[in-house]
Amino acid sequence: MTKIHLLMKKEEMNQQKLSGNKTVVVFDILLATSTITATLEFGAKEVIPVLNGKEAVEISEGIKNNEAILIGEYNGATLDGFHSPNPLALRSVVNKKTIILSTTNGTIALKNAQAAKKVYAASILNSKSVVNHIRQTYDDETIILVCAGSFGHFNIEDFYGAGYFIDCLLSESIQLEMTDSSLAALHFYRSFKEKEIEILAESRVGKMMVNYGFEAELHFVSQKSIFNVVPMMKNGKRIVDVKLSEKTAF
Repeated sequence: MTKIHLLMKKEEMNQQKLSGNKTVVVFDILLATSTITATLEFGAKEVIPVLNGKEAVEISEGIKNNEAILIGEYNGATLDGFHSPNPLALRSVVNKKTIILSTTNGTIALKNAQAAKKVYAASILNSKSVVNHIRQTYDDETIILVCAGSFGHFNIEDFYGAGYFIDCLLSESIQLEMTDSSLAALHFYRSFKEKEIEILAESRVGKMMVNYGFEAELHFVSQKSIFNVVPMMKNGKRIVDVKLSEKTAF
């Protein structure tokens, strides 16, 4: 039976919880993990999550031939000189590029999860594909779902996304030993499974996006498992679609 635990915000992570045979799945539905999923689907070579804009610029300076694209925000505002992380605006610019991504919460959660045996970025857009990859490669790991949250606070959209992910695990006939937090996320998702757009739009971040005119983005990222990409951290530094890993030496 697979043990599964859910952390309500990234600040609940610590090395003790991640040490040993652990698989971490990070959710930042609005928007980091949705952006990572979408850019890889749109043909990006890889995504490098960073802690802040300064680190992003430093890394980009070491990449030649204009192959890197800076994407980033802080507290919802696009960083100066960066592309907005809104996925629909990135479709035409990311193909074959290295994405250097800085966000307020999601990329920090991914960076802080590096000590785990495996680290995935999941969203509503690709949960079934990540679940399928975990099922195929499972080696008795404990699965820890991490809701990125926002500035140390709980975010309802991440909780909903994690609940959907657990529902996908169960749909694959994976037997789960769930903590109360993971069971709560599952029940929450199943209670509102047909109201994903409403959940996202009524969240604090969702309201901010609507006020900025990004309602179409909310509809886009609320689509369930329309993409097959499996974003996974490699060498604790970069995220790639692991379906492509057989073609690439790491």
